[in-house]
Amino acid sequence: MSPKLHILTKNLFLVLVVFTFFFPANLFAQEDRDYKMILETTTDPSVKLEALDSLIDRSRRNNIDDFIKYSLDYIELAKEIDSINSATKKLINVSYSLTSIKNEPRKTLTLVDGLLARKYKIKDSFLLGSLHLKRGSANYRLDLEEAIQDYKNAIKNYSKRDSVHIADAYLFSGQAYSNLGKFVPAGENYKKAYEYFEFLKDYEYMFYARQGITAMYSMNGFYEKAREERVKNIEKIKELGLEHHLTTAYYNQALDYKKMGDTRQYFAYLQMAEDAINNAPEASVNTTNKLYVYSKLVDYYCAQNEIANAEKYLAMLVENHKQGPDDLINQIQYDDAMANYHLALGNYNKALDHANNRLAHTRSIKIEEDIMESYRLLSEIYAAKGNYKLSLDNKNSYLSIKDSIYNKTNANTLAYYQTLYETEKKENELIEKSTNIQLLEKDNEAAKKRLLFIIIALISLFGMVILYRNRLRIKNKKIRQEKFSQELLVSQEEERKRISKDLHDGLGQRLLLIKNKVVETHDKETKELVETAIDEVRSISRNLHPFQLQELGITKAIKMTINQIDENSNLFISSEIDNIDNIFSKKQEVNIYRIVQEALSNILKHANAEAGKVVVKREPNMVSVTIRDNGVGFDFTEKYQNMKSLGLKTLLERTKFLKGQMKIQSRKESGTLLEFQFPTA
Repeated sequence: MSPKLHILTKNLFLVLVVFTFFFPANLFAQEDRDYKMILETTTDPSVKLEALDSLIDRSRRNNIDDFIKYSLDYIELAKEIDSINSATKKLINVSYSLTSIKNEPRKTLTLVDGLLARKYKIKDSFLLGSLHLKRGSANYRLDLEEAIQDYKNAIKNYSKRDSVHIADAYLFSGQAYSNLGKFVPAGENYKKAYEYFEFLKDYEYMFYARQGITAMYSMNGFYEKAREERVKNIEKIKELGLEHHLTTAYYNQALDYKKMGDTRQYFAYLQMAEDAINNAPEASVNTTNKLYVYSKLVDYYCAQNEIANAEKYLAMLVENHKQGPDDLINQIQYDDAMANYHLALGNYNKALDHANNRLAHTRSIKIEEDIMESYRLLSEIYAAKGNYKLSLDNKNSYLSIKDSIYNKTNANTLAYYQTLYETEKKENELIEKSTNIQLLEKDNEAAKKRLLFIIIALISLFGMVILYRNRLRIKNKKIRQEKFSQELLVSQEEERKRISKDLHDGLGQRLLLIKNKVVETHDKETKELVETAIDEVRSISRNLHPFQLQELGITKAIKMTINQIDENSNLFISSEIDNIDNIFSKKQEVNIYRIVQEALSNILKHANAEAGKVVVKREPNMVSVTIRDNGVGFDFTEKYQNMKSLGLKTLLERTKFLKGQMKIQSRKESGTLLEFQFPTA
């Protein structure tokens, strides 16, 4: 390849790459501009909502700030036009981003409260329950007791079909009670959550419930039991591919080692928690968990007087804290690290400011252990400043809460062992009886199931037999009725043919002989009477059996019938008749002829019409016959159900005989249209 050709090929390849990657981006950008233009130019709220909805959907994964902005704009506009359900749905979708990613729980609370003020307009149980659940998530970072009340309201408003969300509410309630040091209700809520998630086969959230129960062991001093459970949890996390939960497991184990005074293991597990953050997929570990780990690493290095390492993690802490300064849980971790850092540097006033902030936030959120640690930190800072009175006051506050927690822990421990002892005692007393009873119950249950299965099977079989026989009987009855009707029509036609032949060959011939005799006597009056009688006999004979069908074919027979009616009545009748000779059998032709004859007879007798039209069309797979009049019309249902009215029933039976379809359109004073379709294939 020449150098010039090589350069040209390379340039073409670059153009293709640029086109492939940047053209869709430009197209999407243009669409975004179009939607924004709609927002700026239109005054129609519904059009604005549609444009905002499109922008929300497009920014959901690409730009969290735009996603939140457009969602909030949508909520406000929906509220303005009183579309509360739409506003609620959008708030439910954006609340996680607002509370957990942007760490603005107070803004979430304000938005939720605004919609709950109009909750009488929200009829969907899922929407109402979810509003309370999202409010609880926001309050979890601000006021745990309020959060618990929100979760209770969520459970109360959800319906049975919202079981996965009810499970979430129980789980979050367990976590809130746990942080408040309320062991019994925490355990009850964790248990209910686990049962719901187990029923739903939601393994990740079953892990959350198990983790909460494990934390309860830790809070009540069962550190070895908590460690054993946590090892199992970590193995399960790895087995299920839920590595982003490792940070929490390692961090909680680190805290347990700190409580036990094992500094080496405490630091080792903090490092494992940090490694889990670094190895987890991007954005899979939330900001709060990062702040927990970085804050404790800052505390550890400050205690070891390794300021450079402390500053490294402090920078990481500050960077993550920027994302959510309004979140009290995050603020507590931030103030804790900053207070310890400034204490290590000797900046006592700054350390004191952060320690006091930490105490205020922990009091607000009511986490006992964090309140206790805030007093301990203040005591150390005041001691470093030389203010021993305030140091002692805070030390006493610290010891008072510690004693309270210790007493609660002992009470919970005693209750735990007492329950365990009573349970084991009862189990030992009843184990033999229970075993025998279970075996008997198992046998009885199996026998009952077999009997029930046999009964159900017999009932089902009996029901199916009865149903089948009924259907067969109805089907046979219908077939017999149709067969009888068709045989009756054939028999009727044969009888008409016989009577017609008798009239024509018998009475007709005798009348001709009489006429000839009268001619010889030159009695004109009698001759005219005889001729009239002969014409009437011939007319009756033709009506009884259309001999012209055999002589001229069905097409001309229909035309002759129409002409006779046109000439001998006041009805003006027009026609469009295609040639349909030699398409049907003789019996079928007779029935088609009778259908036309009967329909025209009904017009003459009942329609009081001035005009009518007959159209016979030959089509590829069928012949259609349409008969229309401008008469008085009738109610089809009323006429068909009239036992004295046999005309419509006869038309329908003849149509069935031909395996055709009949359609009638008629209203009183609006004329009648009869349509027939007869298959030819």
